[in-house]
Amino acid sequence: MSSEQTNVAIACQGGGSHTAFTAGVLAELFEHWPAGYELVGLSGASGGAFNALAGWYGLVTDGEQRAADLVTGIWDDLAADSYTERATNRWLMNLDRLQSSGMPFPQFSPYQIPGPELGKERIREILESHIDFEEIPGYCRTTAPELVVGTVNINAGVFETFTNEDVTVDAVLASAAIPNLFEAVEIHGHLHWDGLFSQNPPVSDLMHQPPERKPDELWIIQINPQELDGEPTRLDEIADRRNELSGNISLNQELGFIRRVNGWVEEGMLPAETFTKTSIDRIQMEKRYHCSTKLDRDRAFIDELLELGRQRAAEFLEA
Repeated sequence: MSSEQTNVAIACQGGGSHTAFTAGVLAELFEHWPAGYELVGLSGASGGAFNALAGWYGLVTDGEQRAADLVTGIWDDLAADSYTERATNRWLMNLDRLQSSGMPFPQFSPYQIPGPELGKERIREILESHIDFEEIPGYCRTTAPELVVGTVNINAGVFETFTNEDVTVDAVLASAAIPNLFEAVEIHGHLHWDGLFSQNPPVSDLMHQPPERKPDELWIIQINPQELDGEPTRLDEIADRRNELSGNISLNQELGFIRRVNGWVEEGMLPAETFTKTSIDRIQMEKRYHCSTKLDRDRAFIDELLELGRQRAAEFLEA
């Protein structure tokens, strides 16, 4: 790496439909990528995995503009457009909001619902229409950014990541397999759930690269608000804040470890020629939505999040 080049890794936090915000951020970053910065890694969990994969695939196949088009194109297809999709979207949203308010409703496991998992199959169709998964191993060369998708292995009870050529459509579906909506996804004889239960988003895998590829800067696209003024008192407010906190726990733990390593390098406890200090920047939504809207695929809402992401990314680049 030349002294004028800055290595950057981007980690995309999961959060359902809210990760359309991430697509807007990535599109703006790719279209106005700063000179002297080299992207060395992209990671994501749940909806963030869609974005990380689309951005990575666009970059390695045809460059920054293709990456920007892919991340927004996937969300264009995910938006609820048909009458049936819009009706189902409203029903799921209202049900989730009522349940979080404490109203009793019968609940069903996805395993109790007969027939195929239409929602999961629809996501599979959209991903495969934009990405040729059989091509991925051929693009995993030395100069390609590291690609990381996070899941949780529910049999072993551990976080599990899939990297580079191991990122299959099943790995991405597993990262988005919310257990109260979708059945677990079996990979290599083990069952996997949503990446929100694991590293959200994966960070440590991005740091374990050769010295010349280690990130000098880590950009976190953070969906869940970090801070809250006041005290949640209503049941829906409590459920909302619990959702935000659970989505940030693993992220803050991993970032805390990076800061400790930075401190050890500064104090001379670790050799600077082997361990790279990594600065951390967060691109945050800075707008709070109810957690039920993480299920909302209304086109107007998706477009709002995409535009908000572009706005936050433009502010970040200016700063």
